[in-house]
Amino acid sequence: MGERPTLKTKRLILRPHTLDDAKELQRLIGDRAIADTLQLSVPYPYEDGMAEEWIGSRQESFDKGEGVEFAIANRQEGYLIGGIGLGLDKANARAGLGYWIGKPYWNQGYCTEAARAVVKYGFEMLGLNRIHAQHMTRNPASGRVMQKIGMRHEGTLRQHFKGRWGQFDDWEIYGILRSEYLAQKA
Repeated sequence: MGERPTLKTKRLILRPHTLDDAKELQRLIGDRAIADTLQLSVPYPYEDGMAEEWIGSRQESFDKGEGVEFAIANRQEGYLIGGIGLGLDKANARAGLGYWIGKPYWNQGYCTEAARAVVKYGFEMLGLNRIHAQHMTRNPASGRVMQKIGMRHEGTLRQHFKGRWGQFDDWEIYGILRSEYLAQKA
């Protein structure tokens, strides 16, 4: 698909991850509080070398049309805050939105700001028809981000995933359609 995009917002730059991010990525995503609310596809503990391996696989994922991931960084100083991305299903013109913010940066509106930019990119640049997301019921802050960017609650998947520590978690499902996005924008 070519060069991975960079998006800018008032306070953030959403850019491809680089190997320079690896150490801070490992530190932030390796926090137990972050791992607790992510799906099991993100390992815990996040061991040495995992960040570099993951960063190295992102261009291939993008080239295959499987997804686009962004490092969420402070626009002024460049430090890493978190990550956000779209898992693409091109055949159905839809994507799953996923995100995480490092614990030192919680409750500052960064995730909502980044999510708005990525949803705009998905609809306006990728031509998607639908973007959906899900969060653990016990992580309502993630759901508030989904609501703030215009997603509608579509349902609850009861005890849908067995969590990292052996508990079964309910997941809330949200989605936004292209037509809804355009109506909000108007």
